[in-house]
Amino acid sequence: MEDWSKSILETLDSLADMVDEYFVEFTNAVEELADEWHNTVGAEIEKCFQDIVQEFVDFDYFNFLDSESSMGETEEFFTPPDESTFEQPLACVGCSNYHGRSYGGNMFICGMHPYGWDTDNCPDWEA
Repeated sequence: MEDWSKSILETLDSLADMVDEYFVEFTNAVEELADEWHNTVGAEIEKCFQDIVQEFVDFDYFNFLDSESSMGETEEFFTPPDESTFEQPLACVGCSNYHGRSYGGNMFICGMHPYGWDTDNCPDWEA
């Protein structure tokens, strides 16, 4: 009976060695695949991030912030012209103070006379 139990123990021992060897090989294969994936995909991800960061580095912030022409475009974007049937008063034609925009349904004609001037000759008219 001793030979029989010894044979079972040897078989279990060899089975344990085979399972251990299998998992070591499997782990090595997974590590190789992970390293290969990291080298290929990781490099692509890194290049993508570098391209994105380079866009921010290359952007001319000083020119963007100092550009008065873009500020005028922005102002017009936020305060669109009034699309109503309102006509510019005759006293305001060609005046540099004329604004002519609607805010909340209220017309703002100019900085000097918010509701406009009633006669044809405005005392504050400027070219």
